[in-house]
Amino acid sequence: VILDEAYIDFSENTSWVEKINTFPNLVIVQTMSKAYGLAGIRLGVSIASNEIIEILNKIKPPYNINTLTQKRTLDRLNNPEELTKEIRSIIEQRKALQTNLKEIKFVEKIYPSEANFILIKVDNAQLRYNELISEGIVVRNRSSQLLCENTLRITVGTEAENKKLIAEMKKLQKTKVTL
Repeated sequence: VILDEAYIDFSENTSWVEKINTFPNLVIVQTMSKAYGLAGIRLGVSIASNEIIEILNKIKPPYNINTLTQKRTLDRLNNPEELTKEIRSIIEQRKALQTNLKEIKFVEKIYPSEANFILIKVDNAQLRYNELISEGIVVRNRSSQLLCENTLRITVGTEAENKKLIAEMKKLQKTKVTL
């Protein structure tokens, strides 16, 4: 059983790492891409029983993590106070963004999130996507995904970035939608 905990640092739930010994068939995967802000180094970890790790070690390349990746990861891990501060900021900004999105008339639904992004249903995702892009604001139109018609994925930014997004969305409320 593989449990993906890519966004665990942004969740109110705790990791299942402590339960590894209870479930010998459990593999937990986490990434350095999200909370650690290291997407460019493409590094993740697998946490599992000794038996599973022994099998994984037999099939992985012997030098699968380069020196620069190791150094950057260790630098990040050796500064837990900064990391905690950044994670708290993202959680606070996510809550503020969710609150402010409720004021936008074309936002039909704000889906619950325990990640560093928010998924919203809007009146016309392609139109809203294009409008935001034209203002230099990048979101993701997720409408092509199953059960995600007219949805946009918004990455939680800094306070200034989120304020800019909300201000622009308030301006866009005046745009008439034709279907």
